[in-house]
Amino acid sequence: MLRLTRTVRFAVGLQAPESPDRIDNSFAGAPAMAGLGAHYELDISCRGEADPVTGYFLNIKEIDYAARDVAIPRIAGAYRREGAAPEGVLGDIVSSLVTPLPSLDRVRWRLTPTFSIEMERHDMTAVLLRQKFEFAAAHRLHVPQLSEAENREVFGKCNNPAGHGHNYHVEPCVRASIGEDAPAFTLHDLERITRETLIDHLDHKHLNMDVPEFADLNPSVENIARVCFDRLAPAIQSSGGELREITVWETEKTSCVYPA
Repeated sequence: MLRLTRTVRFAVGLQAPESPDRIDNSFAGAPAMAGLGAHYELDISCRGEADPVTGYFLNIKEIDYAARDVAIPRIAGAYRREGAAPEGVLGDIVSSLVTPLPSLDRVRWRLTPTFSIEMERHDMTAVLLRQKFEFAAAHRLHVPQLSEAENREVFGKCNNPAGHGHNYHVEPCVRASIGEDAPAFTLHDLERITRETLIDHLDHKHLNMDVPEFADLNPSVENIARVCFDRLAPAIQSSGGELREITVWETEKTSCVYPA
């Protein structure tokens, strides 16, 4: 079993964009922007087995056609409709995509570069909210049980006695039940709780010296992800959400997801 995902980019606005006969810029997406509007991305995922002859599970053009025939018109209409809830629109999209895409698994709607909502076909009573946050912190990778030479061998420059810093990015993924097309746990809740529980606790700190959780715990990105999850999960649960996982980026090239 595999999951195939296709990203579809497009713009919507108060002024209806022209629908071109061909897409001139497939990277930027289509329809292109006309006047003021919003640029969105849909990640449409399907599950199945690859054909043993062609190697194809599904022709990605089928996903493109379904998105442009079914999903984009619904989002464009909702954009022009006052009071439309993204969660309700996403539920309508998932329900409608099942006909042209029987193997549909999930749809993730990226409403901004940092915020997205996702709905799984098997669980349409909830959405997955994801939002990115950042904090700056210093740390030193060092294990007292190892000798100074062993620590330098294992951790290299990251064992610098004075420490070193990162601009960490953090993305919680929260399952929020929906009713009347709106989630019981909102983005506002996620941002408030993450700031109070996590960012204020870690931002502009030396993790080894200023954060109690790392007094006896090496602050690797793996351990940072686990500590972030353990701090955030109870606070989110008490407000009506469920923390599914958290991703921590130490750099653009290195990230850790917990639990995975």
